[in-house]
Amino acid sequence: MKFASFTHESAPCYGLVEGDTILRLDAVPGAPVDLKSYLANRFPGLMPCERNLPALPLADVELLPPIPNPGKIFCVATNFHEAGKETPAFPLLFTRHAEAQVGHGQEILKPAASDRLDFEGELAVVIGRRAHRVAVADAMRHVAGYACFNEGSVRDWQKHSTQFTPGKNFYRSGGFGPWMVCTQEIPDPTVLALETRVNGVTKQAISMGRMMFDIPWLISYITSFAPLDPGDVIVTGTPSGFGSTRNPPEFLFPGDEVEVEIPGIGTLRNRVVAPGDARLSFS
Repeated sequence: MKFASFTHESAPCYGLVEGDTILRLDAVPGAPVDLKSYLANRFPGLMPCERNLPALPLADVELLPPIPNPGKIFCVATNFHEAGKETPAFPLLFTRHAEAQVGHGQEILKPAASDRLDFEGELAVVIGRRAHRVAVADAMRHVAGYACFNEGSVRDWQKHSTQFTPGKNFYRSGGFGPWMVCTQEIPDPTVLALETRVNGVTKQAISMGRMMFDIPWLISYITSFAPLDPGDVIVTGTPSGFGSTRNPPEFLFPGDEVEVEIPGIGTLRNRVVAPGDARLSFS
């Protein structure tokens, strides 16, 4: 099952994606207000009980991030076993805000304040039930599904200090989608493979089985200090190949298109545009 959030005729909606159609779960009388609330009310039994749901052509809607309003988004820096990388004792974690993402097909904004917008293809994990102080062995029982993520990063702002917050939270700087695929469809996420392309050229490629800190461990670690609620998101880290590590560096500019593909989930595609506002300078 694939669940998506979207807008239709300017109204926020959510539903079940089946082929080229989306079935409107929000149109059922008494339905939860959004997909986050649907998870909170229905997980783990996410299959709709209703029949004859109103259907829309997928081409007629604008997809939003699968969870447009997560309470928490925790991101992991790097997190893959690769040549020359040592495994740290603990992951480097930081947070993103909901407004820092757009949905599949929506435009990513290149910040006026920087020419160092970078791409990071990643796997996103969506939480289905409240998790607090969860053991590793029980962690996957709290996962509702998976999505693709482009963790757009503004590198110079990221390095203003040891804190990543500014560079990771520019408005509409990353992508999240195209939808959430339920765990029933992906019983073992370690078999998934990720590929990131810029203008059709592959820049990143790796197997999820090469994570340093896997999904159960991350859930257990994070919930040791912060409860995770339905709709919260863990973004599991990016492999080498992103723009700032290339020689010469390759940053994103208006007209560029970024694709993050994870077979079994789908392809997240976003075009970069200029924000149209005045450039600001900080030293």
